[in-house]
Amino acid sequence: MRIRPAWPVPWTRPARVLRRRLRRALPAIVALVLLAPLSGCRTDLTPPGSPTPWPAEYARRWQWQWQLSGPVDVTVDADVFLLDPVRTTSTETAALRARGRRLVCQVQVGSYATTDPDASRFPAAVRGAVVPGRPGSRWLDVRQWDTLKPVLADRFRLCRGKGFGAVALTDADGYLHRSGFPLTFDDQLLFNRQLAALARSLDLSPGLVNDVPQVAALAPDFDFAVNEECIRRRECAKLLPFTDDDKPVFHVEYTGDPTEFCVTTVGYGFSSIRKDRDLDAWREPCPLP
Repeated sequence: MRIRPAWPVPWTRPARVLRRRLRRALPAIVALVLLAPLSGCRTDLTPPGSPTPWPAEYARRWQWQWQLSGPVDVTVDADVFLLDPVRTTSTETAALRARGRRLVCQVQVGSYATTDPDASRFPAAVRGAVVPGRPGSRWLDVRQWDTLKPVLADRFRLCRGKGFGAVALTDADGYLHRSGFPLTFDDQLLFNRQLAALARSLDLSPGLVNDVPQVAALAPDFDFAVNEECIRRRECAKLLPFTDDDKPVFHVEYTGDPTEFCVTTVGYGFSSIRKDRDLDAWREPCPLP
């Protein structure tokens, strides 16, 4: 069957006219390609050098995995993997990307551990109190942005170099703890916004880990949220600014029956799983809506 062209084809026009029309049509063609529906959640839309995209139509449908201990299991049936950028090898990230997975690296931004390869880069003036439950870790003075920025930028570059397209910022809530510094709500808010901007400048999609009291203020600055135990803490509703804006919320509970908490969290639009606290490869996901 012959398909009629949308407009008369000027076969007799000079070649340069055709080239001009093609150049004018190219942006529209590219836009149609980029906006075309995904063939499935596993389609990797992240070319090297660009941040991970989070299509709004899949905001409530991502299956995710959070693994920080043990060998990375690249066969886990999940769309999104949250991993340690130091422990995870480029071979593992390449294997995951080849399977169409989206990769998020976890970066401590408000603390450091004495075992971190870059620990010596934090001067004594920014080192605060010990992080509870983590004897080798200390809070950082997030008010000293000019001192912290170069170190954190290199942590982000490590993620980018290993093939991650997004970064989840942990310990971004030192103001809620006895950090050793008189940190205020506004100090933390400014720091977290600076981090989100820094991540974007390095072609990484920024995600906020916990820091629930600041979600309403920070949701416009971040592309996704990661939350621990909002069911147990009774604060899941405070994460709705993300889902209301069609942004993913990756949620984990360490206790409780998934058949019970999934009803609530999936109803909120979260991507929820049950994990052990050591965050090995085991997971029990909530069913998709």
